[in-house]
Amino acid sequence: MQLSRNHAAGNSLAMKTGLTLAAAAMIALGAKAQVPFWPVPMTLQTLAVLVIAAGLGPRLGLAAMGAYMAAGLAGLPVFAGSPERGIGLAYLAGPTTGFLIGMALAMVVTGWLAQGRGLGMRALAMLAGTVAIYVPGLIWLSAFVPADRLLAVGVAPFILGDMVKIALGALALQAFARR
Repeated sequence: MQLSRNHAAGNSLAMKTGLTLAAAAMIALGAKAQVPFWPVPMTLQTLAVLVIAAGLGPRLGLAAMGAYMAAGLAGLPVFAGSPERGIGLAYLAGPTTGFLIGMALAMVVTGWLAQGRGLGMRALAMLAGTVAIYVPGLIWLSAFVPADRLLAVGVAPFILGDMVKIALGALALQAFARR
């Protein structure tokens, strides 16, 4: 009987590891997937982060974000705009690092709020996660952008796209949950 328990625990660990690495790859693909949008192009990275957080929960979501960040710090060109804007630590010296920190925070906030909930609560959890991305993002960005332009540069161009991503993410998870 003990062998069965250990075998089941091993499968669970293997499953969680596989999900974490697949989710980290989704974050990287989302960072590279640019969608032409007005007034600025957007990536699908925040959509990936919010769906992963709401779908896998805070622990696996945070582990996936950690794996993604580790890959980027190791020099793999997984960050949006890399390798053109640098790789590894050089990239993290730029204006978007706060948003990456916010994505880790969003994994916890969204994952915790969305657990076992319906469509409306998942959408609200994703909205809270989006706010969690913006707060450290804007704090960090303020070192690069004058205060009077901070919201115009760091928030306004992305609000409509973020609302679309929240709706798509919540609907996708709802459809998946029904299967």
